[in-house]
Amino acid sequence: MSFDFETPGKRFKVLVNHEEQYSLWPADLDVPGGWEETGVCASKEECDKYLEETWTDMRPKSLRLALDGEQ
Repeated sequence: MSFDFETPGKRFKVLVNHEEQYSLWPADLDVPGGWEETGVCASKEECDKYLEETWTDMRPKSLRLALDGEQ
């Protein structure tokens, strides 16, 4: 399945999974299993800005915890 991320005016949801990894998802589609909405629904540019500010550590949560000795 592919999505057009470049159409002007297209809106997206920012999703997050249990590993605190994020994804852009077309706003008009149902959220897939294993993902939750963050409450952000905006243009791609606005979603990208949110991700740049929020997702500062790309490592999955379980890896961060294991490396920090908090498992």
